[in-house]
Amino acid sequence: MKILALELSSARGSVALFNDGNVVFFRDWRNDRKNSGPFFEYLVEVQKQFGKPDTIIVGLGPGSYGGTRIAISAAIGLQAASRARLIGFPSICAIECDAPEYCVIGDARRQTFFFARVRGNDLVAGPDLMSEAELREKLDKVDRKMSIFATEKLSQFERADIRYPSAKVLAKFATDSKREFAQPPLEPMYLREPHITIPKK
Repeated sequence: MKILALELSSARGSVALFNDGNVVFFRDWRNDRKNSGPFFEYLVEVQKQFGKPDTIIVGLGPGSYGGTRIAISAAIGLQAASRARLIGFPSICAIECDAPEYCVIGDARRQTFFFARVRGNDLVAGPDLMSEAELREKLDKVDRKMSIFATEKLSQFERADIRYPSAKVLAKFATDSKREFAQPPLEPMYLREPHITIPKK
């Protein structure tokens, strides 16, 4: 079974293909959110080498809304052409690390941050929005041995190590029938309700 994984939620983008238990294609790059060129170049490359996938899995964030939308849109197009199974999974559950449990924090903009807890690569808490002060208080209560990751530099939180989600990890998840995946129509993980600006009359 050929499993294509797409991950664009952070500053490190990646594309992977998992085939019969092995990663046979993997590319990662510095993900400039203003230029999606490398992403589509690698999609062309993997298709030329391996043909149509049987399953497509996409990282749903939280993280770069634009990047995640691009990955989802590309996956929908590929699924329509290949008739592959299409699924989604939280990107923060696919961070490359050896820790069986970890926390993830991130900048949710508008002077807020998010906190989430991952165990066995499944989201077990959050992501919850909070202020900087609330997050500091939350982290003070987290065991000092617990790994805390962020996908971007957050200098105000010294315990956070920068780690990125990986398409390679996502691809392996798709073979696990016990995991609960998001089904189409896929959409990014929203940290808050979409903000709509209503034009003045």
